[in-house]
Amino acid sequence: MDRWGKTGLLVIGTLALAGAFIAAYVGGLHQPTPRDVPVGVVRDDSAASRVLAALRPQLKAIEYADAGDAAEALTRRKVYAVLASTDAGGATGLTLTTASASSPVATDLIIQATTAAAATAEVPLTVADAVPVSDADPRGLVPFYLVVGLVLGGYLASTALGLSAGTAPADLDRAALRIGTLAVFAVTLGVTGAIITGPVLDVFTAHRPGIAIAGALIVFASAMIAAAVQSWLSLFGTGLVILLLVVLGNPGSGGIYPPEFLPTFFRGMHRWDPPGLGTDLIKSVVYFDRKAAAWPITALALWALAGVVALLARPVLRPVSAPIQPSDL
Repeated sequence: MDRWGKTGLLVIGTLALAGAFIAAYVGGLHQPTPRDVPVGVVRDDSAASRVLAALRPQLKAIEYADAGDAAEALTRRKVYAVLASTDAGGATGLTLTTASASSPVATDLIIQATTAAAATAEVPLTVADAVPVSDADPRGLVPFYLVVGLVLGGYLASTALGLSAGTAPADLDRAALRIGTLAVFAVTLGVTGAIITGPVLDVFTAHRPGIAIAGALIVFASAMIAAAVQSWLSLFGTGLVILLLVVLGNPGSGGIYPPEFLPTFFRGMHRWDPPGLGTDLIKSVVYFDRKAAAWPITALALWALAGVVALLARPVLRPVSAPIQPSDL
């Protein structure tokens, strides 16, 4: 294919990505419609269960054996709130315990809906926030925007190495060197993110080492995904990475609106896409029980491992025929 043909394909590919970007962001975020937002309730708490049943399909009651299990579900980010009935002086009331750090948008909806339902039933409602967001991040968006920067840095670093040295490493030594370079970059950017959100902007006043470690994992996973895909698919791989990590990843991450507010196509994406996993991980590190971080850490580690294996396999299974300079990574 001549130069003009390649240029035409690049323009068409760029147009397709831009169109997909518009469709994903506008289609996914223009009309958030909450459905099945999970709220914990003890199984034999009939008063609380009746209130939540009246709020379907916006809210969904998730039953637990006792109050301890419901409280653990709140700190493990299985539910956004727990509704329980109380009996003070013979008068039945309700207590709503929220975790706004999971999503202020979701907890605001739950508070408004349960407050209205309790008023209709003439039952007093007390609201308490067990896991509040940082005062410097009242809408809870900083974890998402931090992860956007980390993911962006990861795939841009891989792309920069590919442009300077070729997307496919010539041999195993150069593949290993590229992996090492991206690992150093990941650690550096992870620490940078922790410093910016910590001492510089003072958004997160604690857990800064944890943020740095989590950030490094997010960057490295993103970088290895990009490096592996680009090594096998070259320029087309770059477009595929942008589609996965940006076009679909950001609106499907649950960072702007929680998954239960998104169209069906995007609702489960945060459980496997790096931006969603990264957002969940940062929230877990900063606010929640470390058990809440188990799946994001596992999934991001699997992404990183898959990227390392695929990149190392490239020079073995499909050697590069064109010569590469000794200084190339």
